Amino acid sequence: MSSSSVGAGSSITPGEPHAAPAPQGSRLRRWLTDGLAERAGRHPGPGAVKPEKTRSWWRVMCLTGVDYFSTLGYQPAIAALAAGLLSPIATVVLVLVTLFGALPVYRRVARESHRGEGSIAMLERLLPWWGGKLVVLVLLGFAATDFMITITLSAADASAHAIENPFAPDWLQGQNIAITLVLILALAVVFLRGFKEAINIAVMLVAVFLLLNAVVIAVAIGHVVENAVVIDDWWKALTTQHGDPLMMIAIALIAFPKLALGLSGFETGVAVMPQIKGDKGDTPANPVGRIRGAKRLLTTAAIIMSTFLITSSITTTLLIPQKAFEAGGPANGRALAYLAHEYLGEGFGTAYDVATIAILWFAGASAMAGLLNLVPRYLPRYGMAPQWAGLVRPLVLVFTAIAVIITLVFRANVDAQAGAYATGVLVLITSASLAVTLSAKRKKQRKAMVAFGIVTVVFVYTTIANIIERPDGVRIAGLFILGIVVVSVVSRVQRSFQLRATSVTFDPEALDYVLSDADEYDSLRIIAHEPDAPAGTSDAELAAEYRQKIEEERRDAGIPRGTPVIFLEIIPSDSSDFEEDLVVHGEARLGYRVLTVRSGNTPNTIASVLLEMRELTGVVPDIYFGWTEGSPISNMFRYLVTGTGEVAPVTREVLRRAEPDPRHRPEVHVS
Repeated sequence: MSSSSVGAGSSITPGEPHAAPAPQGSRLRRWLTDGLAERAGRHPGPGAVKPEKTRSWWRVMCLTGVDYFSTLGYQPAIAALAAGLLSPIATVVLVLVTLFGALPVYRRVARESHRGEGSIAMLERLLPWWGGKLVVLVLLGFAATDFMITITLSAADASAHAIENPFAPDWLQGQNIAITLVLILALAVVFLRGFKEAINIAVMLVAVFLLLNAVVIAVAIGHVVENAVVIDDWWKALTTQHGDPLMMIAIALIAFPKLALGLSGFETGVAVMPQIKGDKGDTPANPVGRIRGAKRLLTTAAIIMSTFLITSSITTTLLIPQKAFEAGGPANGRALAYLAHEYLGEGFGTAYDVATIAILWFAGASAMAGLLNLVPRYLPRYGMAPQWAGLVRPLVLVFTAIAVIITLVFRANVDAQAGAYATGVLVLITSASLAVTLSAKRKKQRKAMVAFGIVTVVFVYTTIANIIERPDGVRIAGLFILGIVVVSVVSRVQRSFQLRATSVTFDPEALDYVLSDADEYDSLRIIAHEPDAPAGTSDAELAAEYRQKIEEERRDAGIPRGTPVIFLEIIPSDSSDFEEDLVVHGEARLGYRVLTVRSGNTPNTIASVLLEMRELTGVVPDIYFGWTEGSPISNMFRYLVTGTGEVAPVTREVLRRAEPDPRHRPEVHVS
């Protein structure tokens, strides 16, 4: 069938894609799914789009810093509540783990996963096939916990700062939930309209917030120096309560997992790497300048945060009564704000509250951007989410609905959400530690493997201790994981008959076979052949197999004598991959023309190759199969898991869905 015989007004022009139908539906549907056709079959989502403009590493640091640095708004109070008088010692432990554990781990992640994919992508590469996909799904559940709780916890703490301000109207009292929901909905509106110039806003917020914190801590240190008796009182109370200094350190180590909020921001730090300006000589495979900038970002952020964590912990512990940190107390969730109002006056304190509210709200924006960057990188590519999961607006609505539910369940309580937040943060850091340990082992770097292995053990202990102490994080993560797995399985089944190739490329030999048959015979007759010859098969035996296959198809399927045929063989690869870039190789094998393609999904790949042949030549090809042996039901399960099974009928169904016009659809023959 040639382009001249498919009917007037519906011909296929060689070299031009067959036009897809225009999107249909209501205006709302078109608005929500804007860009779906262009992004289908690709790595969609804002995280996959190349930034229009890259920036200096220190400016990008502020983008991740709105998440990392904003924890100063509530971290000192949570540390005091968790460790009591031991808060400064426990914070020192946290800083040591940050600088000598998390920082080296993520500096290596930045070097080995420099496209912004983070440690999850490293584990995906180190653990191939379905095992790797399952690990990614579980980690996505914990990442979702981390980012979602960042949104809800930050908004809840922002509302606490607003309500506790002395100038706040009386009617705001007790309205924590309502204010938190308003902030979350405002965040959604920002992303639905378009999240532009985020870095410029982040730079301003981080600069103002850190400056105000530096002023508060400097003034607080001045009060400690002037009233050194508070140090003596603290030490006396500490030794009375805990006795032996070694026992204090042991208790601080036990309390350390509760302070894990101070480790947030590292995963976000590597996720924003594509935004960092590199050197002129950078290449996509080795962006030296970008990697160097990312390492500077991580190191500088860790040092700044460590300095603030230690000084804030010391001053808040020495100057604020322990009862003020308890639930309902004036320093609960806002220790530095308490000091700002106490020692710098209500005016400065109000300015501090406003800056804290702004950066906490924008920390939610950073987390939302992280979710929009993370989910589309994996689930649509795995076939484990609908294609619209790669679009911003539908995802923003889904994440906002989840944030509203979490806020209502926890009643906008900062302390109640801290455990879930810490769990998400710790699991991601633990997975990153494991990833770099496995990477060092694979590269036979013994010293690095041992060092990272020790860090991994530390974070495994910290994670387990946090889970035992506060199991809410695992419960929430479990719900996210369950939801992701259910959606993934359902979506994978529903999308099983879709075309999966992101591109199809013919090498010169393969292209010559296809074009010559189309030009000389006005037909393309393809015989599907399974490359299952055992090792050691002789050339004579293989040639006999090809000859017998041709004779059977000419006899049973009616291929005319003298009409040339081309064999098509799919070489099995990772069947867990959903989207693939296909390369069709042509070779003359024992006097027969053979096209080979490496893929994990046989029917979908055959359909994609046939449609690409049609696009290149304007000739609708015919494909010839033999019936598959075995039960159709078991073969269908084989197809879903291994990408093989009922090849002929599935290929036909994939083609039917991809091309609704039978005149343009490649013909499937089974005999």
